[in-house]
Amino acid sequence: MLRRWKITIQWDKKAGRPIYLQIADAVMKDIRSGRLQPGDALPGSRDLAQLLKVNRNTVVEALNELLTEGWIVSKERKGTFVAEQFPRTGGQQEEAPAATGHGQQRFSVQFDDGHPSSKIAPVASLARAYREIFQRKAKWQAMSYVNPYGETSFRKEIALMLNHQRGMRVRENDLCITRGSQMAMYLAAHCLFSKGDYVLVENPGYKPAWNAFESAGARLLPVAVDGEGLVIADVKKYLRSRKIKAVYITPHRQYPTTVTLSQQRRLELIRLSNEHGFKILEDDYDNEFHFGQRPVLPLCSFPELQHYVYIGTLSKVVAPALRIGYMVSSDRAMMERVGALRKIIDVQGDIIMEHAVLQLIKDGTIRRHIKKASHYYKTVRDITAGLLDEYLSEKTHYTVPEGGLAFWLVPRMKVDWLKLSESLKAKGVLIITPESFSYGTPVNGLRLGYAALSEEQLRDGIKVLSALL
Repeated sequence: MLRRWKITIQWDKKAGRPIYLQIADAVMKDIRSGRLQPGDALPGSRDLAQLLKVNRNTVVEALNELLTEGWIVSKERKGTFVAEQFPRTGGQQEEAPAATGHGQQRFSVQFDDGHPSSKIAPVASLARAYREIFQRKAKWQAMSYVNPYGETSFRKEIALMLNHQRGMRVRENDLCITRGSQMAMYLAAHCLFSKGDYVLVENPGYKPAWNAFESAGARLLPVAVDGEGLVIADVKKYLRSRKIKAVYITPHRQYPTTVTLSQQRRLELIRLSNEHGFKILEDDYDNEFHFGQRPVLPLCSFPELQHYVYIGTLSKVVAPALRIGYMVSSDRAMMERVGALRKIIDVQGDIIMEHAVLQLIKDGTIRRHIKKASHYYKTVRDITAGLLDEYLSEKTHYTVPEGGLAFWLVPRMKVDWLKLSESLKAKGVLIITPESFSYGTPVNGLRLGYAALSEEQLRDGIKVLSALL
């Protein structure tokens, strides 16, 4: 059997004790400490003898001792492995040490913040696209360094998508492909903000973006959100007393409340941006999944908007584990800084993945998957709405979202979220508590992601939530 990594076993020769027992003790010590995990393959006796510089028969005796005591197991034609369960010592079965990662508790229901279901991801199509790339005659070209902004043909395709589907007017040179939207947020923050710059953020809002802004030295100013989205009166109040560098918004479906920014407020925010010179940092994190007649176009589709950065992602469309984000801006000076910073932290994107996804876009796989996924998520949304009506309609306020992958629930009474969260955990249910998206005092609301859960999990989780509210 081919071992993936070379295993070293350290031991100190001690006089008066047989060498084979000293070797066995060294292996036991490594197993107890967790350095060797259950199921790990040990080196063969010949390799181990060379490693320890002892006679092979000595190693065979040591392995036999470990086999006899139950520390390792032998599998025919495969080799020796660390046992899944350790031998009894003093009448007790020893437990295997927890794997690195601190053995996280498992929950039967996890309400995330709106993750897509990996079960319906076009994995087979993506694997096919990867295989075809490596079979091409010019495959060597995909193995070399390319533009830090991303592969040109892929950027052209994303620009085409934004122009055709989201009403924008961009070219490939206005785009940078990133490893997920969070990288785009980081690049934008460090190329836009200087220490002490003020940026307005929605409250409640998306904390990972806030962290990116603060890492660049920016200072956050919270703006309230109501039934029409960002409260423009609060924006105007800040503008009267401070120089604002940017406003960060999620207007299509506000995170976490799912509210859509009204048309009147969009126009007023654009007017204020043009008048005061601050950038609108628009995070369009789940544009693809819309269940109504037509999606609302981004603010960046308005031709009068002069100062903007637009950030999106394809990770939710293709597969969450594939980090595919992008940022767009017509500010050439800022985009040059983005390219220079990108070279420092990540030289270039994943060129192979970009080619593979590009192929899926061109052969229609992505379009078909979005159609299929939208139908699937709409069905799950309707199931979730029915369960909320059945179990939580008298305890919470909520509206059925026209898209996205989460509900926003506001309890009719004030909730002790820490106590509720601990009680839910004891029942095997995990939620994201409000401090995860609140600036200062936590809001009284719960973002309930439904897309990655089965109907049975949704029913079980919502029933437990109802019982404990």
